[in-house]
Amino acid sequence: MDGLDGLTVLLAGALGIVVGAVATLAFRWSERAQKGPTPLGAGPDLDEGLIRTLAVLRSAAVVLDEDDNVVRASAPAHALGIVRDGRIAPAAIRDLIVGVRRDGVIRDEELEVPRGPVGPGVLLVQVRVAQVSAKHLVVLAEDLTQARRLEAIRRDFVVNISHELKTPVGALSLLAETVQDAADDPEAVRRFAGRMQSEATRLSALVHEIIELSRLQVAGALGQAALVDVDSVLSEAVDRARTTAEAKHVRLDIGGVRGTSVMGQHELLVTAVRNLLDNAVAYSGEASHVGVGVRLVDGLVEIAVVDEGIGISAAEQERVFERFYRVDPARSRDTGGTGLGLSIVKHVAADHGGDVSVWSQPGRGSTFTLRLPRAENAGAPAIPAQPVSPEGAPVRRSAS
Repeated sequence: MDGLDGLTVLLAGALGIVVGAVATLAFRWSERAQKGPTPLGAGPDLDEGLIRTLAVLRSAAVVLDEDDNVVRASAPAHALGIVRDGRIAPAAIRDLIVGVRRDGVIRDEELEVPRGPVGPGVLLVQVRVAQVSAKHLVVLAEDLTQARRLEAIRRDFVVNISHELKTPVGALSLLAETVQDAADDPEAVRRFAGRMQSEATRLSALVHEIIELSRLQVAGALGQAALVDVDSVLSEAVDRARTTAEAKHVRLDIGGVRGTSVMGQHELLVTAVRNLLDNAVAYSGEASHVGVGVRLVDGLVEIAVVDEGIGISAAEQERVFERFYRVDPARSRDTGGTGLGLSIVKHVAADHGGDVSVWSQPGRGSTFTLRLPRAENAGAPAIPAQPVSPEGAPVRRSAS
């Protein structure tokens, strides 16, 4: 019994007869589904155990004959573009095959391969090429693109957190030294103590939002969804934002339709709307107006927060939902902004099956719109409501 037969018996025994039978059917079905220009049924018969083994792998699996024609290929091999027109498409993988044909040594490398026949898109794949018989080679390819992208995001997140934490921590250290040196000057002590309190508050807010964002990024962060009354979400969010708004004499209004409901978590939705309101207040001028309104569009509940602030340029609108990105860093430092609020809104929206978007023009203010699926069988139909401000000012401004 040669090396191939020994490997086949070992793997087939481990997988079991039942799993093997189901896997064989699945692999053959994928062959028929992909049949066309690729001669998937061509060539000499392969060992059934090898077919069963390849069928249960999550990796893209391809078997080549002595002329490097595709004898067998799993559906992922076609989906990733590894196989096209009955051949191995990426040149980098073909180079590995040539090496294995030459010396019989297994090749295992991480490669960038084109995502398709045209365009700049690439995939990062872990490719393993091995000789399994005198004539046949097996090519296994695992898509690492998403995993590497997530690793890069986590790495950047850690770097950004470290940078963001250094600022308030360093400021507190310097202020503490200054207070110590000014112990004989009560006025200086009071002034620097106030700045220390401000930096401590900023640090506390930053840590809280980092924890909140990390929790939202974990799968299943939403937990058990329940029916949430949108009116109560808006009322609580406005109430929480009112202190900051009153300090700048910014008027907050609620308007739109009443009586809408969504499925989700009340506290997370309050956090999202509160972050939108805080952002609107922070970038609005003194004695201006911020409104939050609700409307129903195609089965979606749209919550729009409208401000009369400085506005956002078109180039920056694409980045405002990135972590730690600030349209105006100097203003963010003055207001204690962390750069995480809109990123948290984006994650809350996604966890609730919705999204968030922005319309803005410099000098004309901004409108952030949170869209959520309306809860089915939510009870009484929503009814129109007027703005609650005594002045009766409209809540929503046209975004066109």
